[in-house]
Amino acid sequence: MILNTIKSKFSRKFKKNNWPGLIEAYKSHLPVDSKTPIITLKEGNTPLIFSEKLSKIIGNDTQIYLKYDGLNPTGSFKDRGMTMAISKAKEEGCEAVICASTGNTSASAAAYATRGGLKSYVLIPDGFVAQGKLAQALMYGAEVLSIKGNFDDALKIVQDLSNKFPITLVNSVNPYRIEGQKTAAFEIVDDLSCTPDWLCIPMGNAGNITAYWKGFQEYSKKNQKLPKMMGFQASGSAPLVNNIIVKNPDTIATAIRIGNPVNREKAKVVKKESKGDFQSVTDTEIIESYKLLAKEGIFCEPASAASVAGLIKNKNRIKKESTIVCVLTGNGLKDPDCAIKNNDAMFQQNIEPSLKNISKKLGY
Repeated sequence: MILNTIKSKFSRKFKKNNWPGLIEAYKSHLPVDSKTPIITLKEGNTPLIFSEKLSKIIGNDTQIYLKYDGLNPTGSFKDRGMTMAISKAKEEGCEAVICASTGNTSASAAAYATRGGLKSYVLIPDGFVAQGKLAQALMYGAEVLSIKGNFDDALKIVQDLSNKFPITLVNSVNPYRIEGQKTAAFEIVDDLSCTPDWLCIPMGNAGNITAYWKGFQEYSKKNQKLPKMMGFQASGSAPLVNNIIVKNPDTIATAIRIGNPVNREKAKVVKKESKGDFQSVTDTEIIESYKLLAKEGIFCEPASAASVAGLIKNKNRIKKESTIVCVLTGNGLKDPDCAIKNNDAMFQQNIEPSLKNISKKLGY
């Protein structure tokens, strides 16, 4: 039975236009109380979309769904964790937050910080942040510092700064980030009325795969089978796959261009406990999946497509009648340059504006 025939128990509790944000929706599962000032942009409640094309590609009566978290307020899954991190920072009397970012974290941190009346500082690796993401952070009012180094260098600096000064770190080492992000697993269980057999997910700092696993563990019914957690990294930036530190990570998927994930050990636990797997996919495979998703009407950022590329790579391992969810972590508008350079569309320019000329160009 496909998603359109399934009614989430939360769709009954909250009217379509009255979603309160994920903290209010799942308050009993989160570390908040009456003293917590909830800083929200009504994040969460993102669609779980049945993919007819992918289901046919995988075959074997498999049903593939896409958890499209690119429809969160700032266009990525980071909003799930940031509503929690900023709300708790506000509760603790914090006046400023800081993060290192390849783009999405900076956009989300800046948005929620300004919403909560907090100052935000962002360190980014020079030349390695998509323009759409940088534009967001600047518009939301963050103080952005671009460093001559990579993400891992930036993260070490912000960790040191938060230890020495009264600034709250809101990268995924912040435990409240994981608490917020785990709600995506809650939503999947609500929508499917069960857990999937596999969850395919891109990995950068590995906070999200850690959060999903925590969510499935906490929210699934007693004795309910938990999913295999299948984590995918770009081959030029695959420290978890190869169990190394990648000093100069390189991939078109900027959101997962991270060489030394801070949640490395937690991710290893997820892999072991779920009997899952970590694998790499090439930039070519990522772009092919990126284009495939666009043909379904779904525009995600390149890193998101790693989950689909990984699924296709494992086609022959999937059991008959499996239910699989691929996580799409960010919106395609985050990185428009990648889309313009990697598409199969026809784009004709400098055409004389006459009916005869245009109709001829269209083949009529």
